[in-house]
Amino acid sequence: MSLVTLLPFIVLIGAMFLMTRSAKKKQQQAIEMRNQMQPGSGVRTIGGMYATVKEVNEDTVLLDAGPGVELLFAKNAIGAVLSDDEYNRIVHGVEHDLKSDVDLVPDDASSLTGTDEPAVDAAAASDDKPVDLGKKDVAGAPADDAARAKPDDQPKKADGDSDAK
Repeated sequence: MSLVTLLPFIVLIGAMFLMTRSAKKKQQQAIEMRNQMQPGSGVRTIGGMYATVKEVNEDTVLLDAGPGVELLFAKNAIGAVLSDDEYNRIVHGVEHDLKSDVDLVPDDASSLTGTDEPAVDAAAASDDKPVDLGKKDVAGAPADDAARAKPDDQPKKADGDSDAK
């Protein structure tokens, strides 16, 4: 067997090895994160529920989801252990890292335009001249000129009318 024949198999085995190694590394980090949980820390479950850890057992975690609401979850169901600042920002809406108390988005758009005068209506500002978009009729004349040049002398036919008399 030549090396060219074995090369695809070698590449395939190498790719499988790298994928399983990175998956094992992520799984090990998740296990370490779950083992570092302590009572009082904020967590997010894999279902997206935010709660505070009340008690940590070997395979389960007792979560406090609100006043009088205690839930028992498997440790594997914890998606992330959050820092105190992040948990308070998400659950209670408390921001500690604001650099200034200035509104980030103004109440009106006048400050974004740079002028304080009211906007002029676009239809009133136009010259009431038709805009030539460069469209040509089949004959080569502009579409508006062809429509004006064609007289409407003959009456239109109804569904039951015909040219035979």
